[in-house]
Amino acid sequence: MSPSPLPIRAIVFDLDGTLLDTAGDFIVVLNHLRQERNLPSLADDAIRRTVSNGARALIELGFNVQEGDPEFEQLRTRLLELYMQHIAVYTHPFSGIIELLHDIKRSGLGWGIATNKPELYTRALLDRLALKPAPEIVICPDHVTHRKPDPESLFLAAQHFNCEPSQIIYLGDHLRDIDCGRRAGAVTIACAYGYIDSDDDPALWQADHLVNHSLELGPLISRIIQQRYTAESTL
Repeated sequence: MSPSPLPIRAIVFDLDGTLLDTAGDFIVVLNHLRQERNLPSLADDAIRRTVSNGARALIELGFNVQEGDPEFEQLRTRLLELYMQHIAVYTHPFSGIIELLHDIKRSGLGWGIATNKPELYTRALLDRLALKPAPEIVICPDHVTHRKPDPESLFLAAQHFNCEPSQIIYLGDHLRDIDCGRRAGAVTIACAYGYIDSDDDPALWQADHLVNHSLELGPLISRIIQQRYTAESTL
């Protein structure tokens, strides 16, 4: 007989495309960089779909150059410079996220962030937005040996919350997020409202749950928590 699942202790979010809609600022800065090179602006949707893949993917999209090309690093450095200047002009939490964070805190659960965004930009963004309630832990590539999809960041989160990884719900808008969560043993939620590549399908990621809108998160998380509580109380 398999043991009953343990109660949920914490909710951990990916950052770009899951917790925060950061695409607006990336659209501005990538097109600004293209204008510096006398190139026309790209369509907003094309940039939006690429945001979760980071600055390198945005440079490949914007300039059709690959890492190792003589111009690549110069373009990436300039993009990040522009981004730091424009880091939270249009960025905002997705609909219902702030209410969800308050519900999480009222439930006595912890919440945190596990992202592949470097700490320099993550901290600048979070400082500017000053989310309330604030995350209890923010895990960036700077804090781990192996970034997502490796599960190390969620193991670190579990240590912080003094729980098992299976007591964490992890949300993300990319296959690497779901792979990270599954490999850690966490409950995974695929967020199809995020920055999904045009040739990708979140339904194929093998997440435990799938949502198409951020407003679906609150009811879903409440059900997961209640199911775990009910399972424990019947022992």
